Amino acid sequence: MKFSFTKMHGTGNDYVYVDLFQQKLENQAEVAKVVSDRHFGIGADGLICIAPSETADCRMIMYNADGSEGAMCGNGIRCVAKYVYDHGIVRKDHMSVETKSGIKQLELTVEDGKAVYVKVNMGEAVLKPSGIPVQAEGEDFIARQIEAGGENYTVTCVSMGNPHCVVFTEGIDGMDLEKTGPLFENHPLFPDRINTEFVEVLDDHTLKMRVWERGSGETISCGTGTCAAAVAAVLNGHCPRGEEIEVRIRGGALYDTYLENGEVLMKGPATEVFQGEIEI
Repeated sequence: MKFSFTKMHGTGNDYVYVDLFQQKLENQAEVAKVVSDRHFGIGADGLICIAPSETADCRMIMYNADGSEGAMCGNGIRCVAKYVYDHGIVRKDHMSVETKSGIKQLELTVEDGKAVYVKVNMGEAVLKPSGIPVQAEGEDFIARQIEAGGENYTVTCVSMGNPHCVVFTEGIDGMDLEKTGPLFENHPLFPDRINTEFVEVLDDHTLKMRVWERGSGETISCGTGTCAAAVAAVLNGHCPRGEEIEVRIRGGALYDTYLENGEVLMKGPATEVFQGEIEI
């Protein structure tokens, strides 16, 4: 089976993109495993197929590197928007993309006929412990104390469609995440495990973050993680609500806004790396 592909990334979160407007692709889950392999394939965090939609401008079908289908990826969907705009499939600076977690609305920043930044409405932040989930009572889990590895931490938990635990601290560059990350990921408070953001407040509109993702370890970018960090920063009084917050991660920076209605906007770059053809 031979097919064309485009390699793209959003702040280092890279995927292989296949245009199903132009071609068919069978056994997508198996293809995802082959192309994602960084030694024997193209190398990526997964496969994203861009397909026609009956309910939106286009559809994103996302697979993780292990072949499992994902519901949503903030970095990935920005690249979908760039692809369909740059390649003339959807020539609009406001568009809708169908995902497994619903239809997402996107706004594009276009320069010289190419989409360079994309803003995504990531939906409402969930604060109730049962909806994150966290095994705790109450209406939220904001600035609560937990113990991990014999140390006490003040944490705030948020779901952005997946669970996040945000820890505000200093000196994150010197932290040993290989040691600390698993203590949170596998903490008994979190029945589905959890993604953990270690966040340094630089000023009232700027955060610096490292992230430990459940099942993956430390990654250089996590779109939902920056959203959770921005929400937690507002809830803890570090940043204002309704204003754009720059969240610096190892793969670059994303710009998030926690709106009064509880929704979160995420803006970030989308980059095309190269195009090619592969036979597997």
